[in-house]
Amino acid sequence: MVHEAVGVFSNADDLQAAMDDLQSHGFMRHELSVLADQEKIKSKLGRKYRDVRELEDDPSAPRATFLPNETVGEIEGAFIAIPMYLAVIASTWIVVAEGGTLAHAVIAAIVAGAVGAAIGMMMARGFAEHRDRDLREKIHKGGLPLWVNLRAPEQENTATNIMKKHAARDVHVHDIALYG
Repeated sequence: MVHEAVGVFSNADDLQAAMDDLQSHGFMRHELSVLADQEKIKSKLGRKYRDVRELEDDPSAPRATFLPNETVGEIEGAFIAIPMYLAVIASTWIVVAEGGTLAHAVIAAIVAGAVGAAIGMMMARGFAEHRDRDLREKIHKGGLPLWVNLRAPEQENTATNIMKKHAARDVHVHDIALYG
């Protein structure tokens, strides 16, 4: 049995603020989970859900780690940097292997880097749009649930008060069999 608190947020900013506050009060990041993306929900449950209230206390609701804005920015940066870097390295290698001059290698690196960065920007934009679309759909279906694993009974008040402070609704504590 897992003893946990759950609350539902109306927007990602309040959810992130609550998670930051919970972590500053001793909760570990791995003790905080949110509802997985729509594809995973449909895959695991075999259906879409209509309202988040269906899943708040459902132990089979697929969970995930929330990606805070800072992490999303890092992922988007990686989407841009990796293709750019690979394109620069590959183009420079090709020019050098073919006996090209330093000027040709520099020009090839600049052009290939720009192309790689453009491809990476499209990938980053796709990632951000997918995340935003998923958040909007969850909010439309009632909100963003946050589950907080409570290691000890004295954590109940801390967790529920922090969630309420950050505008969570339907905040409550339950015991569910997550792994059984």
